[in-house]
Amino acid sequence: MIKKAKMSRPKYHMGQNTWFMVKIAWTSGEKKVIVLSLLSAVLSVALNLVNLYVAPSILSAVERHVPVGELMWTIGEFVLGLMFVSAASEYVNVNTLYGRISVRREIVARLNRKAATTSYPNLDNDQFRKLMAKSRECVKMNKSATEAVWTTLTTLSADLLGFLVYISLLTSVQPILVFIIILTAGSSYFIGNHVNGYEYRHREEEAEYERHMTYLSERARDLSAAKDIRIFGLRSWFSELYTKAMDAYTSFHRRAQGVYIWAKIADLVLTFLRNAVIYWYLVRMVIKDGLDVAEFLLFFTAASGFGEWVFGILREFHILYRQSLDISTVRECLEFDEPFTFEAGRTLRSERGRKYEIRLEHVSFRYPGADKNTLTDINLTLHPGERLAVVGLNGAGKTTLVYLICGLLDPTEGRVLLDGTDIRDFCRTDYYTMFSAVFQSFSLLAGTIAENVAQNDLEFDRKRVEECIEKAGLRAKVESLPDGYDTYLNREVYEGAILLSGGETQRLMLARALYKDAPFIVLDEPTAALDPIAESEIYQKYNELTRGKSSVYISHRLASTRFCDRIIMIDGAGISEEGTHDELMKLGGKYADFYEMQSKYYREGDADHGEEQQT
Repeated sequence: MIKKAKMSRPKYHMGQNTWFMVKIAWTSGEKKVIVLSLLSAVLSVALNLVNLYVAPSILSAVERHVPVGELMWTIGEFVLGLMFVSAASEYVNVNTLYGRISVRREIVARLNRKAATTSYPNLDNDQFRKLMAKSRECVKMNKSATEAVWTTLTTLSADLLGFLVYISLLTSVQPILVFIIILTAGSSYFIGNHVNGYEYRHREEEAEYERHMTYLSERARDLSAAKDIRIFGLRSWFSELYTKAMDAYTSFHRRAQGVYIWAKIADLVLTFLRNAVIYWYLVRMVIKDGLDVAEFLLFFTAASGFGEWVFGILREFHILYRQSLDISTVRECLEFDEPFTFEAGRTLRSERGRKYEIRLEHVSFRYPGADKNTLTDINLTLHPGERLAVVGLNGAGKTTLVYLICGLLDPTEGRVLLDGTDIRDFCRTDYYTMFSAVFQSFSLLAGTIAENVAQNDLEFDRKRVEECIEKAGLRAKVESLPDGYDTYLNREVYEGAILLSGGETQRLMLARALYKDAPFIVLDEPTAALDPIAESEIYQKYNELTRGKSSVYISHRLASTRFCDRIIMIDGAGISEEGTHDELMKLGGKYADFYEMQSKYYREGDADHGEEQQT
């Protein structure tokens, strides 16, 4: 059961969000969106005024028995006016569309940059993830708030301008009419304004449902899960889970629509009262004051039109309010606090051939919401050119230690130093350039093999890419492919893409690490899916090709990291043992026990395999 969280009020109001959109349009080179929107509003009012006066003017001319030529000239003037204003309005509306799309695309680009560059802890922050999911819903279509808001602002501007024009006309007849219309419309507005905030106040609940459905849809389409879905018969289970999530999502919106319908009922009642009073007063003027036909038609149309302007204003304010809630969500996501320092930090540039040292001083780390530390009081130095192995049971904190070294996490206590400087003082993006890392989950982008090695699809050194692939032992495989280095990966995007084996993918990751040529190499169990021999070969390949660089290796197979200069064992949230492989074996502690256990398992496995072959 999803917990229903009570949401706070939006951080930004309608005026601030409107100004935000205006600034986006101005700074993104789409100033014409602002100008054309205002021009469209003026033309809309002009068209309305032409329609307002056309019938009364012609009727007045008929009543005065003007010559036929003058009557035809009057009709012709209005026809030409209608044609010109209508054509101009249509031209403006069509040409403003593309600029509005460009503004929305600029916001999409900013959200993508935020997602790609935000501090790593934000990716595990539930509030940020919900904001990002909801923000993407607010920018995905033409009718999304970040584009549709321009239509709302244009219509609202027209309504306000029309309101001012009509109010000057009606107050000359009877000011009380203006008061009645504004009173009833104002009541409708405040009722609707409160009701229309329902979805925003419950946006976390809605985002949770959307996340569930998105996750299940993506997993069902994930090629890597295809075998499991078939072997274990997970299709019906996926369908059942998705149905439950969809039912919960539908139930939420059913509740929301139930709330909205009461606002509609109140609006209908107030509209009826408003129209009854206006129509009664105009009929009374005809009977008592002898209003002529042309004036009656003008004031009758104006009174009805004034009501439309007022309700148009309130209706667009309702729409603008709801769109403002979405825009506020987008802004809160874009402006989400960054725990790391980026542009304001010290500049850091990797110097080729220079040896760097990383030191952890009394480092402790606890994940948000956890009741105890994952790591406690870690003191560790990664010396220049040293090969360090980190071993331990699952959940011991090995990956967390690597994340702290790489700057993906900041210590809860203590500090991480690069050549004596706290890494929190550096621009974190610059600090990341110091590392070539391959984690348990790595990314193969939808692109060519060469682009995946260079991590760039625009400008890269193709000769160097080929050299790195050759060093990684993947040249024969790549050159055997029809398109060679230009062969595409990721079948979800390219039909002709290939699938690399586990070992081939690891060699591609090695080529990528060689291409970056960073001072530090980090391997966080990327070979866990390979057999022990293949893993050992990959690790030895890394060792050969990255000789002289500082390296950190994590593996749950202890034999794979025997070549390292130093091995530390993480246990009980701290470093329990430290030394070379031979030193730790002589120590006879947990490392030696684990190593013997794994060695025995593999020996027994080989023996069993041999017996099978003999039978």
